[in-house]
Amino acid sequence: MEAVLAHLRGAIERGDYAIGDKLPSEAELCRGLEVSRPVLREALRALQTMGLTVSRTGKGTFVVASTVEDPTFGDYAASDLLEVRRHVEIPVAGYAARRRTPENLDHLAHLLDRMERETDTTAWVAMDTLFHLAVAEAAQNPVFRRVIEEIRDALARQSAFLNELGGRREQSNREHRAIVEALTDGSEHDAVEAMAHHLDRVETTLTDIVRSSRTDTPTETPMEGGTEA
Repeated sequence: MEAVLAHLRGAIERGDYAIGDKLPSEAELCRGLEVSRPVLREALRALQTMGLTVSRTGKGTFVVASTVEDPTFGDYAASDLLEVRRHVEIPVAGYAARRRTPENLDHLAHLLDRMERETDTTAWVAMDTLFHLAVAEAAQNPVFRRVIEEIRDALARQSAFLNELGGRREQSNREHRAIVEALTDGSEHDAVEAMAHHLDRVETTLTDIVRSSRTDTPTETPMEGGTEA
């Protein structure tokens, strides 16, 4: 999927597909790139998340931008989502360290154990959002949980995007482990630092994906030789 995405993104950024152009049909792209339809659809979804294309029901996929500026996850731009997460989740981690109950800690530890064993990205992403909800619950303020619930879909989309394109899962598990350890110790300072570090790494990975070069795409592959893409 990463190779297909890099190829299509490169074609758009080079101007092979100009703004307003319609991409070839899924059937044409699958034949030309020699990939399955599920792989192609993942790549097309990523292009849309990056803001390079839009999908119009019954009409196809159209190019709307030639460069990646600010990916969108559900209803929210990545920059807006991260800004809110910094202002909410970092202090929430501090409150959670002071207010968490044994039940909160057991729930977080159980989630973390499952996440560290999970190999399926979709299942892991679902637990990732549950983890952040559980931290908010540990802060013992229902408003915090409601805020995380509001952005839950966007968090899941962002998590899937970062894991598919940035290989974040193992690193996230380590960062989540540090958060849980700080909550277990009851250290407000360490909890705040651990959550801030986690969000820093999210931002870094996202920035790396947005700025990624096309030089990793092979020059002699079926994707370069079949249907123009």
